[in-house]
Amino acid sequence: MSIPVTARPVGSPTIIARSLARIPVLPSRFIVIEGIDQAGKKTQTRLLLARLRKSGFKTASLSFPIYNTSSGRQIRAFLSGRRKYPLEALHMLYSLNRWENRTRLLKTLREYDVVVADRYTASNLAYGTAHRLGLQWLEGLDEGLPEPDVVIIVDVPVPSAFKRKKEKRDIHENDRAFLLRTKTAYLRLARKYRWKIVRGIGSTGQVHENIWNAIRKVL
Repeated sequence: MSIPVTARPVGSPTIIARSLARIPVLPSRFIVIEGIDQAGKKTQTRLLLARLRKSGFKTASLSFPIYNTSSGRQIRAFLSGRRKYPLEALHMLYSLNRWENRTRLLKTLREYDVVVADRYTASNLAYGTAHRLGLQWLEGLDEGLPEPDVVIIVDVPVPSAFKRKKEKRDIHENDRAFLLRTKTAYLRLARKYRWKIVRGIGSTGQVHENIWNAIRKVL
């Protein structure tokens, strides 16, 4: 497997990250579906997995953050409004969540042909810079984690995303201005890291076809 297709971050890694930075070459393909809240990531992840299985690939999926860990429970408490954290601490929690699940991810990548993740490191970069945190600092948090072969950004207008969930929104979902900054950050970072942008407007099937066409070359 060629790791990565996206550009490798150039932050200053932590001591732990330096010791883990050498990622083994794995036979699987690692695909990440990204976008702002309510962009349709979960639906598109499900459709992509179904098509991959139909095409004969052994597949697995992950969705970040993974909430059944110590960091995941703290993240859920923040998103529900039950806990408050400085923004730096919040994004360190998001990164910690990925580090807590690094071994699980590597095991999954060894055992399956294709692994599809609903959110991953790109979320921390987009949401973090939307929070006006430094990009280099954010990059350094995840230095040494397995890197995806392709990152797909499902791009939808903020008003459309905002209409998709009218009740029980979390802190991010309820902040229209923040979602707009995050969308802008995703598009800007996509140019830097060569992420693939797929328009999320249109029928669910049309969006799926666009994603399929975007990832076919890495299969």
